[in-house]
Amino acid sequence: MNVTEIMQVLPHRYPMLLVDRIIELEPGKRAKGLKNVTMNEQFFQGHYPGMPLMPGVLIIEAMAQAGAVILLANETYEGMVPVIGAVDDVKLRRPVVPGDTLISDVELMWIKNGVGRIKAVATVEGQIVASMEMTFKLMPAGK
Repeated sequence: MNVTEIMQVLPHRYPMLLVDRIIELEPGKRAKGLKNVTMNEQFFQGHYPGMPLMPGVLIIEAMAQAGAVILLANETYEGMVPVIGAVDDVKLRRPVVPGDTLISDVELMWIKNGVGRIKAVATVEGQIVASMEMTFKLMPAGK
């Protein structure tokens, strides 16, 4: 999926859209998202001047957005927004900086009655930069 197709599925927009491409997708199972991190990102203005680092919470958000595509690409979940309920076992292992390509590999662990859980690992050049598990709830958009 290219960014135009992603925006047809995800409700996020600039500056919060943190997935540029979905490079692998097994609907209902797993997805692999790509984010090209550039110096033009709005958050680098203040995080940190002279030492630009992608905030860890935005790395987590990038993984969550790639995970959202697993369900939202299915018309069954059209009009829904996954809202974060819990983030567990987060490990931030190395900085993500301008010029990096962040790859988020996400697996849907389970979903029942609109509540589900994903497991995700983010890498740059094959090195793990972050990992986590996240619980979410599907909510109707605009509510």
